[in-house]
Amino acid sequence: MVWMTFWPLVLGFTLSGMVQSFVERDGLRASLGRTSPASVSRATALGMISSSCSYAASAMSRALFVRGASWPNALVFMVASTNLVIELGLVLYLLLGWPFVVAQFVGGVLMVAALALLTGVAFSPTAQARLRDRAIGDSAPASSASTPWRQRVRSADAYRGAARFAWGDLTMLRRELLAGFVIAGFLVVHVPAAWWSDIFWTGHGWLTTLENVLIAPLLAVISFVCSVGNIPLAAALWSHGVAFGGVVSFIFADLVTLPLLFIYRRFYGGRVAWRLFALLWLVMSAGGLAVDALFHAVRAVPATRHSPALRGEFPLGATLVLNIAAAVLLVAVAWAARRRHDSHDTARDPVCGMTVDVHSPAAVRDRDGRTFYFCSPRCAERFDANADIASSADEVTDPVCGMTVDPATALAWQDAAGVIHYFCCEGCRVSHQAASTTLGVETGHAHGGPGDV
Repeated sequence: MVWMTFWPLVLGFTLSGMVQSFVERDGLRASLGRTSPASVSRATALGMISSSCSYAASAMSRALFVRGASWPNALVFMVASTNLVIELGLVLYLLLGWPFVVAQFVGGVLMVAALALLTGVAFSPTAQARLRDRAIGDSAPASSASTPWRQRVRSADAYRGAARFAWGDLTMLRRELLAGFVIAGFLVVHVPAAWWSDIFWTGHGWLTTLENVLIAPLLAVISFVCSVGNIPLAAALWSHGVAFGGVVSFIFADLVTLPLLFIYRRFYGGRVAWRLFALLWLVMSAGGLAVDALFHAVRAVPATRHSPALRGEFPLGATLVLNIAAAVLLVAVAWAARRRHDSHDTARDPVCGMTVDVHSPAAVRDRDGRTFYFCSPRCAERFDANADIASSADEVTDPVCGMTVDPATALAWQDAAGVIHYFCCEGCRVSHQAASTTLGVETGHAHGGPGDV
């Protein structure tokens, strides 16, 4: 599965980074205050050109909400950013085929419409006002207008910014992708078919589909794998006989994994988190059920449940050429992302290293006359908890690659002797720690710039 999807993953994240870097979003954000067909469409479009990372989507949704977006529009953005993005469609096509790509898009649109209609029922205006009051305490101030896209296209910094968006998203999702492929391989090869029939009904007509679309999101809750990482798991479910609508609802359920539910509880409180889970579960299940009925009506449900990736085949030819080209592209993206440059539109989260749009960060901190932007309140809290470890030096050298880095924003690691080392990226920090362990040096403490990671 990794062999089959390597090039679409690299291409998808690269294209997503370019979209995030070049497309203007100020006008879209400014018109999300009232829930209407036009504003829901804008929230959907904004989600489609944003990061596919579910964790980043949840933080960005909260940031939009505290800046004036309506609660339904904030949820619409969150769903669109994880279900209607480029890289998701490419991986779906390679592992499951065009019908699932179309089903994902159609179902995503249906989910958006359902959220716009049902969120007001699940959350009263008074409840939404209380939510805003709770979330607004850690909000980031509004920033000036971003650079027009026509100017960005002619700027080398914009292309480096695109590389930083792409590399940041890929870095944030690397564990999700690895877990998704490993778990999916295990499920396909080692889990007996009888187990699946005990969980998902078969042979009961429409009751089978109804049970499958209701149970599949619950399986997603405990899988701990979200965003693009759950596509390999969806392929495993499809190969074991889960109904078409059940697989689609499982793909939709990347926003209700257990870690994300804990994030919702922290953002909005336990009672709201449970209500939000129930709303998303209902919408995801209904979306899968509607798509299943529609595709059966037009006889578009795939007849086969296997693909070369699920059979363990390694096709060469075009796949080999595309993977080599993707590897070259990935190296170029990594190189461009690691080059330090100043930008008026993006900044690096000093804790996790993710690229943040400075016009809509999840949190902001001012320290010693400098402004730091964060992808989530959690990173901002880590920054606050360990702000005193930042070096007073203006610049230091990465001991692995030799790059000159700013200690205030660089990723850091403190060894057992109390010496703090600063790194340009997570890769250099991991390499240095591994080398220290190999040499018998006791591992110290890892820090993301001034924030503990």
